[in-house]
Amino acid sequence: MITDYIAKMKGITKSPPGVSALEIFWSWVGAFLGIAAVGLINFTLIDGTGAVMIIGSFGASAVLIYGAVKSPLAQPRNLLGGHVLSAIIGVACFQLFGPNLWLAGAAAVATAIALMHATKTLHPPGGATALIAVIGGENIHSLGYLYALVPAGAGALVMLLIALLVNNIPRNRRYPEFWY
Repeated sequence: MITDYIAKMKGITKSPPGVSALEIFWSWVGAFLGIAAVGLINFTLIDGTGAVMIIGSFGASAVLIYGAVKSPLAQPRNLLGGHVLSAIIGVACFQLFGPNLWLAGAAAVATAIALMHATKTLHPPGGATALIAVIGGENIHSLGYLYALVPAGAGALVMLLIALLVNNIPRNRRYPEFWY
């Protein structure tokens, strides 16, 4: 019985195809420049104001928009819409269920996923953006709905501009695949 199951699974247990060294290089360059740009803005212009420009979910966005440029989840509509809508949902859930962070976090992530599906803006890091709005601490909570604009929207926009530049330098890469 187990051997039959293993035999069936053999066709789908192969690892994904590898990518060229050049693809790895451009993914690295894009991720470095995108996160560096957002981080530089954060630590030179915004640090000390109590606001933030960089959030953890941008690391996951970097994987998509610089490392998986053809993915539907990496396209501009998904990147921007996913972060902004999820941020709004996260703030709303924190305000509704704040004392119960476990409930606020669960509602934020689940609702963000549903809204991203409904608006065709599914971007997996958006789930983290919603959760960060709930568990991010006083610096995040004090922003209220501004969190949807800075850091979520503005940071995603900076990363998108870098993606448009870097991903279109090599001839074998094209970004975006679609805008809307």
